[in-house]
Amino acid sequence: MPDDSRRGELPTDGASSDSGRDPGTVLITGCSSGIGRATALTFLEDDWTVYATARDTDDLAELAEAGCAVDELDVTKQPDVRRVVDRIMEEDGRIDALVNNAGYGLFGPIEEIPTESMAAQFDVNVYGPHRLIREVLPYMRHQERGAIVNVSSFWGRVSFAGGGAYASSKHALEALSDSLRQEVSEFGIEVSVIEPGPVDTEFTDRAESELDELQPTDAYPWFRSAFEDLNAIGGGGPAAASPRAVAEAIHHAATCEDPDARYPVGVPGSVAMLGRFLPARWRDRLFAIARRVLS
Repeated sequence: MPDDSRRGELPTDGASSDSGRDPGTVLITGCSSGIGRATALTFLEDDWTVYATARDTDDLAELAEAGCAVDELDVTKQPDVRRVVDRIMEEDGRIDALVNNAGYGLFGPIEEIPTESMAAQFDVNVYGPHRLIREVLPYMRHQERGAIVNVSSFWGRVSFAGGGAYASSKHALEALSDSLRQEVSEFGIEVSVIEPGPVDTEFTDRAESELDELQPTDAYPWFRSAFEDLNAIGGGGPAAASPRAVAEAIHHAATCEDPDARYPVGVPGSVAMLGRFLPARWRDRLFAIARRVLS
């Protein structure tokens, strides 16, 4: 069990509570590529002090050269979380924004996904943001201002066959964000969720590597066909949004005075989320048609 005895310690020389958020200091997870890297550069261009983190600091060399402070951070490890936050408070005395971007996608029929793999999916996509949030909130409350931006997905609002593991983790992140937003609004802290559709990143590379963790059966032949279509799992394709577009939504949510609770990004994702308004029976029939085509 991690030692939480120091959680919430406040600096005696920190910035005053009436300090602004723009520019300020931002902590961003998952900056090795894609959305995280673009987000770090977007904040840097706006004269923020940027702490860009990833599991492997070798992936952050270009961001370091650009002017970001970089650090190793595995969001599943509480000591990493505490060390990075302690560093920021020691060097800057405040954290004005937290961007929980680190995450990955586990796809496959529910029957084929080992429980251990499901737990790992939640450890990164849900418990990781929770660890960061708990660590920074005491400082943000002391400042009486801050922004927390959680990067979700259109999968956080709808779910389709083959995406139950990833979608359930993003549904959980959205629920966590809704509760948190209500809990911390009185402290001047804003909470927003970013909901990209397909994004032109390496997301599907990690998703493909996770297929090795499945326990395959012969019962779901349609899944492999669907997985080969990048649009079916939310990465790549001609209609994909750019990482920069997602980064700009994140930056807006973190810097504006009255941000929205949710920011859909990209036309395909916005359209897909309209599916949540359809009766479940209709959605099931539509997927049954798609499954027959793919089988």
